[in-house]
Amino acid sequence: MYKITVLYPKTAEDDFNLAYYMDAHTPLVKKLLEPYGLVKVDIEVGIAGPAPGSEPPFALICGIYFNDIESLQKALETEGAELIADIPNFTSIIPDLQISRVE
Repeated sequence: MYKITVLYPKTAEDDFNLAYYMDAHTPLVKKLLEPYGLVKVDIEVGIAGPAPGSEPPFALICGIYFNDIESLQKALETEGAELIADIPNFTSIIPDLQISRVE
């Protein structure tokens, strides 16, 4: 299995709109990527860092899973621009992206 991990760093000027992300962006991700073999999407909302009372390093982490790398790459190539264009609707944070093989 292959995974796109999208990491939204927590910033001092954090303006992450979780309601929009859950109610509009995540359904858009699913709608656009399911035709390419999307297996699942998981969402982690940061609540704390490693030390008691510390801020989380990330506001949100999203995992987007595919069975094969070719499907993942085709999905990004075809639909990535539309998904990226939606980011300003829920945050000004520039996310980090990583593609991984899940063992």
